[in-house]
Amino acid sequence: MQNVEEPSPGILHVDMDAFFASVELLDRPDLRGKPVIVGGSSVRGVVTSATYEARAYGVHSAMPMGAALRLCPKAVVLPPHMEKYRAASRQVMALFREVTPLVEPLSIDEAFLDVRGARRLLGESNVIAQRLRARVLAETGLPCSVGVAGTKFMAKLASGRAKPDGMLVIRPSEVLAYLHPLSVRALWGVGAKTAEQLERYGLRTVGDIATTPLESLVRTVGEAAGTRLHELANGIDTREIVTESQEKSVGHERTFDTDERSPETLRRELLHQSSRVASRLRAAGLVGRTVALKLRFSDFTTISRSRTLAEPTDLGRRIYDEATAIFEAAAKAGEPIRLIGVRVEQLSEADGVLHQPALWADETAPSEGWRDAERTVDRVSARFGTDILRPAALLRAPKSGETAEQNGTRN
Repeated sequence: MQNVEEPSPGILHVDMDAFFASVELLDRPDLRGKPVIVGGSSVRGVVTSATYEARAYGVHSAMPMGAALRLCPKAVVLPPHMEKYRAASRQVMALFREVTPLVEPLSIDEAFLDVRGARRLLGESNVIAQRLRARVLAETGLPCSVGVAGTKFMAKLASGRAKPDGMLVIRPSEVLAYLHPLSVRALWGVGAKTAEQLERYGLRTVGDIATTPLESLVRTVGEAAGTRLHELANGIDTREIVTESQEKSVGHERTFDTDERSPETLRRELLHQSSRVASRLRAAGLVGRTVALKLRFSDFTTISRSRTLAEPTDLGRRIYDEATAIFEAAAKAGEPIRLIGVRVEQLSEADGVLHQPALWADETAPSEGWRDAERTVDRVSARFGTDILRPAALLRAPKSGETAEQNGTRN
């Protein structure tokens, strides 16, 4: 029986429900209650998000669109709009920070909150969580689920069990009773292969892990994994909320409707992606030192190659030059390309970095004129929308429908 005197724990995990799909429904209220899929509609498109009505048919993110529509042929497919999702995310995260400054975003649609310092003013954690859910819905129109627990692991586990549009509180005295009957697959870091390995040794539940001597776990899955699993299975998670998170990379990629062989088309796509990546770097006040190229060929073979620059950059022309050089070295002429992507890594704050003369600058390299031109494009795009002003080489190219990627400390 629950001890009514036990205070609610202080860690919240807030996870927006079917975030991309929910944002799309703000503009399409007529589709509420219907199966809706967000993603590419081409034969090679994938599911980005789906409403719970579509998920009931087995549709899930990262599934090929063709497979999703076979499972749910009556689903309405909507194209993704990343700018809308980023704007909604900023609004939601701002609401979180009005509750507590101790917010750790995990991705565009979820975050940990430490509300222990806010309880004296705002009430118990479960009350804070309930009010926050109501406020997010009232001010953004977006539903979310919240897990409340004493550790990050348990809070995230609780929010997953609360979905959709719910809340679950797991108090410290309830942790082991809640945790031990669950499958080992519920533990953070246990994927299919690790689960199969554990199950071969008869370790099927979290309780089995908790009662297994640490030495035996280490022999089974290794020292690092064995120690982590033993701690989690016993309700131990010492990770603190990390409020400062630095994005690890910024990138774009595109899967072609049909395999692309034209060098001109591929270079134009590289220029488009390099320009978009650079624009997002400048918007975030970041520069990057490594340019990476991802290629997937017609046989699904995928390669990634990268080059590290002498000086960090946020300049699209510089990124394009490196991406093109990597492409020419990695791909054979006329070889069919299924997917191409540009990414900038090793990110750092731009302040002060770009005021120094670039070591690579010479007569053949881009001058400061390129930087002025690209910043002009930024200003025009901010006012009139992305792609309203583009490099001349892209004027004959269709807008690519690329996938934006912005990896942080997530999952």
